[in-house]
Amino acid sequence: MVALAAVATGCMTHESMGNMAEKLDMSQFYLPNAEASKIVSVSSNTNGPIGATVYIQTHAVAVKETGPKETVAKFGEVYAFSPNFFAVHKDEPTLIQFLNLQPDDNHDLMLYAPDQVFMKLLLPPLQDTAYVFTFHREGLFNMLCAMHQPSMAGQILVLPPRAK
Repeated sequence: MVALAAVATGCMTHESMGNMAEKLDMSQFYLPNAEASKIVSVSSNTNGPIGATVYIQTHAVAVKETGPKETVAKFGEVYAFSPNFFAVHKDEPTLIQFLNLQPDDNHDLMLYAPDQVFMKLLLPPLQDTAYVFTFHREGLFNMLCAMHQPSMAGQILVLPPRAK
């Protein structure tokens, strides 16, 4: 967990990275490497076989434009993934579509397990970003927006393969 904390906290603060006007370092975003792909493979090719589809939206819970002002003053801007928990099956290609509903805020998605960060994707404002995820290991995986943590987080439960 220490390595993950270093990676997650090594990111810029949510206030500077989430703002669309700020320039992002695109080298911070990556898909799983060869070693990580043994656990979860991710493809931008959404035309292949797909066993399931999940839609995840970004939601503004408390932002400076609409408040509540007290919440924003105490916690900063607060965002969330919806849903923030879902289940998939091992070795089943799953199309996950991320819908960033904010017109002026970037988000990202960092997928990790307690021992490893697998990937980090940029979710630009008002865009639909889709990838096919295939998990090759059962268990619980965490996801978060490093720009708006800790509130913008969730989990993916990978279940055993479907019975054939």
